[in-house]
Amino acid sequence: MPGLLVLMGSGETSPTMVEIHRAAARSLRAGARAVLLDTPYAFQENSADISARARRYFARSVGLEVEVAAGITGADWVFSGPGSPTYALDRWADSGVAGDLRARIRARAGVTVLASAAACTAGLATVPVYEIYKVGADPHWREGVDLLEPLGLRAVLIPHFDNAEGGTHDTRYCYLGERRLSRMERELPPGTAVLGLDEHTALVIDLETESVRVAGRGGLTVRRPGSATVLPTGTHTDLAELRRLAEGGPGTGPVTPPPPAAPAPAEVTLEETIHTCEELFKAAVARPDLVAAAQTVLDLEAEIVKWAADTEEDAGGVDQARELMRLLIARLGELASTAHLRSQSLPALVERLLVLRSRLREEGRYDVADAVRGAMQEGGILVEDTPDGPRWTCAS
Repeated sequence: MPGLLVLMGSGETSPTMVEIHRAAARSLRAGARAVLLDTPYAFQENSADISARARRYFARSVGLEVEVAAGITGADWVFSGPGSPTYALDRWADSGVAGDLRARIRARAGVTVLASAAACTAGLATVPVYEIYKVGADPHWREGVDLLEPLGLRAVLIPHFDNAEGGTHDTRYCYLGERRLSRMERELPPGTAVLGLDEHTALVIDLETESVRVAGRGGLTVRRPGSATVLPTGTHTDLAELRRLAEGGPGTGPVTPPPPAAPAPAEVTLEETIHTCEELFKAAVARPDLVAAAQTVLDLEAEIVKWAADTEEDAGGVDQARELMRLLIARLGELASTAHLRSQSLPALVERLLVLRSRLREEGRYDVADAVRGAMQEGGILVEDTPDGPRWTCAS
């Protein structure tokens, strides 16, 4: 079996990480057994739904049929993602999964993909993020699974390293912020480095060749007391160089930085998409080009579908996008009643709204589909569903 360790800072089941998953899956043999460890989020009431969405994501986007299992014996590919790092640690220690994960890395065999909460356990110590950030416990460490030790790395791994959700307060470094991380670093064993993985970013380690690359949207930060080295996305190096950086010595090995004019990533985050759609809609209305505005709503709905499989705990962006879509639909309904629109572009606008409504109905999202119909009615457009499809007329 190929030996590959993939650690992700976040976005593990989002469109931004599809190509990284596909590259890892291509190394598997035909008929490989793929296992999803649901342990980090197994305590949540919606755990079955999270597993189902993850399985759909890997089947549809990656081409990998995944089974949910409590153990990983005989698995060619193992994945674990969001939830509580400490909940996972306790269960993995009791069940033997922690030892099995370490054995995979020591044997340099199998594809092991850990993201978010699961990635947080990969070092010699783990951030108890739920307890510190959500419950208010004093900053402290928990013992980690330490998959990095067999690779000669004395380090802890912190995902969500560049998180900026806090706005007015510092939520970098997996919601710790600088003050708490600095305090916690002093409590680590001497010689321990912090490996910080940005969101929507992966550290990919080939366990056979010991090659290392950083992929995704952000970078990998190797942080030592008083210094930090950032390896941006596109960087190629090897484990020997990563060890030197983690030990605090100057980098002397091969590090291939990304090309200075590298193209922007093909995928953007949902937050960026929401902002872009909002601005495009405003610009289209201001021109005015209400057909373009309606197309923006269609594009936003397509992005919502793409991101619906995201299992991240903070994937409330999908709800935010749906709220924006409802708002834009209502605005279109208001504008549909203007005399200018009726004379210039009403048919094209209505057809786009009907396409959106049909798409929503096919997905079973009848509440939003009804909101589209209601907005059209407020704008003076009556929709009648017939065996041959929807028909529309202008209210007299």
